[in-house]
Amino acid sequence: MAEPATAAQAAAPAVPQLKDELDIVIPTIRNLDFLEMWRPFFQPYHLIIVQDGDPSKTIKVPDGFDYELYNRNDINRILGPKASCISFKDSACRCFGYMVSKKKYIFTIDDDCFVAKDPSGKAINALEQHIKNLLSPSTPFFFNTLYDPFRDGADFVRGYPFSLREGVPTAVSHGLWLNIPDYDAPTQLVKPLERNTRFVDAVLTIPKGTLFPMCGMNLAFDRELIGPAMYFGLMGDGQPIGRYDDMWAGWCTKVVCDHLGLGVKTGLPYIYHSKASNPFVNLRKEYKGIFWQEEIIPFFQQTVLPKDCTTVQKCYIELAKQVKEKLSKVDPYFDKLAEAMVTWIEAWDELNPTGSSVTNGKAK
Repeated sequence: MAEPATAAQAAAPAVPQLKDELDIVIPTIRNLDFLEMWRPFFQPYHLIIVQDGDPSKTIKVPDGFDYELYNRNDINRILGPKASCISFKDSACRCFGYMVSKKKYIFTIDDDCFVAKDPSGKAINALEQHIKNLLSPSTPFFFNTLYDPFRDGADFVRGYPFSLREGVPTAVSHGLWLNIPDYDAPTQLVKPLERNTRFVDAVLTIPKGTLFPMCGMNLAFDRELIGPAMYFGLMGDGQPIGRYDDMWAGWCTKVVCDHLGLGVKTGLPYIYHSKASNPFVNLRKEYKGIFWQEEIIPFFQQTVLPKDCTTVQKCYIELAKQVKEKLSKVDPYFDKLAEAMVTWIEAWDELNPTGSSVTNGKAK
């Protein structure tokens, strides 16, 4: 069975890439002892910690890390009435960290994710691999059978159109997990002992027009290219659904990326997911989503954004409009969610008045 790497096995890179251009966002309800294992990789970077739950509880962060911490009181103070768009008692609160960051790139990770080891036993610097993914182009318009042609030792195969070999900017890097897989509650219940020990050394671009289930526990993205679409919805306390926050963000983000000509990669890097959540609790959170997704996914598959949607914000406001028009028949929750999507964009623009906009895959 796969085991996590120890802190001693995790060697710090000689020169941390993008040290002043990347924030690490961590949602949590507990002390962040897990950072000790990540110290060689994370210590050079700035952390944004979003504390969920009781704001009077003190979250302890190991010494030596550069961080800012926000609790619910801070969110209410900063956003005022617009704080209603940020979920409570759910890891979806992490997206507040995306909003207040001033960096170009975001890496987000859960506090039960440890350093994984590759098949040789070497500790995996997940952040370093995400950066490699984001800094190299994606190829969403034509599938390369050697996967990512921009990785060392790979290239475009015979028959790949030369006109498409330049690729497009990569907006999202979606990583995977060893040990506890990211399963839904029914799958957890029928496979309680299943563990992922398969390390697949591959990165690939998700093709245009193809949706995917995005997991938020090991994820990086270019905030300037796609940040306003990375809204993790209304989940948790007071809402009829949970554990679909990252799914919702992934579906919205992929539709926007496809429209604007941006790329999404999945595969490496792996983290070691240490803790299986309770499947019965998960089922209570997920059960409506399990039914609803059979209508939500066709909605996103059929969504077409108008040509005049030339920025992420315009795309997202249009998506909110279509959610209200077409998904409210599924449940009144979607009326509320559509309104929250608009509030999210308004709050984003207030906190980022000079932020970059994206037109046809190019930052301006």
